[in-house]
Amino acid sequence: MLRATSQPGPSWPGLLSSETSPWLLEGLNEVMSMKCSCIVATQPAAGCPGPLGRPAAACGMSRLLGGTLERVCKAVLLLCLLHFLVAVILYFDVYAQHLAFFSRFSARSPARVLHPAASSSTNCSRPNATAPSSGLPEVPSARPGPTVPVLPPCPDLPPGLVGRLLIEFTSPMPLERVQRENPGVLLGGRYTPPDCTPAQTVAVIIPFRHREHHLRYWLHYLHPILRRQRLRYGIYVINQHGEDTFNRAKLLNVGFLEALKEDAAYDCFIFSDVDLVPMDDRNLYRCGDQPRHFAIAMDKFGFRLPYAGYFGGVSGLSKAQFLRINGFPNEYWGWGGEDDDIFNRISLTGMKISRPDIRIGRYRMIKHDRDKHNEPNPQRFTKIQNTKLTMKRDGIGSVRYQVLEVSRQPLFTNITVDIGRPPSWPPRG
Repeated sequence: MLRATSQPGPSWPGLLSSETSPWLLEGLNEVMSMKCSCIVATQPAAGCPGPLGRPAAACGMSRLLGGTLERVCKAVLLLCLLHFLVAVILYFDVYAQHLAFFSRFSARSPARVLHPAASSSTNCSRPNATAPSSGLPEVPSARPGPTVPVLPPCPDLPPGLVGRLLIEFTSPMPLERVQRENPGVLLGGRYTPPDCTPAQTVAVIIPFRHREHHLRYWLHYLHPILRRQRLRYGIYVINQHGEDTFNRAKLLNVGFLEALKEDAAYDCFIFSDVDLVPMDDRNLYRCGDQPRHFAIAMDKFGFRLPYAGYFGGVSGLSKAQFLRINGFPNEYWGWGGEDDDIFNRISLTGMKISRPDIRIGRYRMIKHDRDKHNEPNPQRFTKIQNTKLTMKRDGIGSVRYQVLEVSRQPLFTNITVDIGRPPSWPPRG
């Protein structure tokens, strides 16, 4: 049994004799074992044999725990670094948003940016107060207006075309029904496609007198056809006033001028008789590089072209082409001859007639008796032979008429005109 004395205690070898109690030796070994574990944790590369000569069994476990702690520390460090990077990115993003906000605010008030002194001198406590003049011009506010959607160009071949159509003129056709069938047509017979931008603006000109029955059928069929063709168009019915001899070509000249007065954007003109309806909507009412003849195969002529120089029924010219031939002749009173004169004008100015395929350019004519005061013109053959001499003086530049009434109907624009009367004797060619 050990006693406590005032003398210095013995050294460790003296105490660790055979007489030392076994429980003390066991406690010392446990302490040394813990110390070895700490050394392993801090110095994992070194070996740790027990100081009392026993094998260091716990050193492997300590080395394993030390490596795990090191990996955990590295993972925590990487996580902190990632958190820092995210915080930096978010900071710069918020900064950019604030910068954009203040830039927009500055753009909305350029006057205050350019002249801060003038804006700061305004007395805001008085609602009707005005800032003293600085002698500099005021800069208008750059407030953005409503965004207008940009529509794509209309396709050359519209996708909604039907092709061959069944045309009949036996069912009653009131204008109210035609109006219900065409809700997108505006007052005056104007229409613009809602989903694309057409390349041309088309004016359809109809010479007219006492043909209300025919006009209803024409509107019933043509409005849906023109809408499917994705045209921006307007319909103009040129009504000859009075009961004097009818003059188709002069009415067409009037329609050209009056349509341009309403809308200078018209660059394509389709001249159509009111009794002719196309049987195929692939016969596109557009203008091309050459004057266009649409009605090349009428049922009246057995769906054939009556002769090579025929240009009657339905035709189309661009504004430039129409002016190049000086428009149409004004001196063809009565039926016939004016379309052949127009053909001569086109040929004499170096242009050629373009036509659709004969299977597409088919037309049905509404059967009717010849109009009163529209008898065949006995002078037409002589006039046709003198086109080269008369085309420069007789045409769009010499037309004389008086507009009596302009009435914009739901499906067309009616223009009633006085075009005078034929001379008592035919003018010399």
